[in-house]
Amino acid sequence: MKSVIVAALVGSAAAFAPSTQVSRNTALNAVKKGPSLKFVDCISKDDLPSPGSATSGVAGGLAICIAVDPKGAVYALGDKCPPVNQPLSFGKVGDDGTIADPVLGTKFSLKTGEVVDWCPAGLGKLIGGIFDPVGVPTYPVKAQGKSVQVQVDVNYKANFESEYWSGILDAQGKSNGKYY
Repeated sequence: MKSVIVAALVGSAAAFAPSTQVSRNTALNAVKKGPSLKFVDCISKDDLPSPGSATSGVAGGLAICIAVDPKGAVYALGDKCPPVNQPLSFGKVGDDGTIADPVLGTKFSLKTGEVVDWCPAGLGKLIGGIFDPVGVPTYPVKAQGKSVQVQVDVNYKANFESEYWSGILDAQGKSNGKYY
């Protein structure tokens, strides 16, 4: 019986002894790349919305809103409306050179992406009062062949993910032992 107790104590003490094992890191250590602006296909010309409306597309991994004003001019903006990230492509394109957030009513300039009217009514006033007005990004757009192309930083998505992904994930968090 004494030998069982001694064995249990030695085993327990060994669990708390310093380890000489080298720690291993599975982090990918992604390196950021410099910006690389390129025109990339976003939508087909056949999918171009009618004047006064908008649609969504993806260019370089970014969600893009392609809007056509009533005169037929085409604009490309980021497809996430602040402050609640509703798709801007669901919004209404106005005669005044703006596109309105479909939920809160915020109007953004089609040319600059700047806020023209921040959360003007109802629920928008309540939610908009908590946040500072923020515009949406705009992108150069052109027709090329059968596609509508948007100029974006093709490294943007990879650079964003380089700060997020650090390696193979385990069941409780990241490979480096940190939690989300």
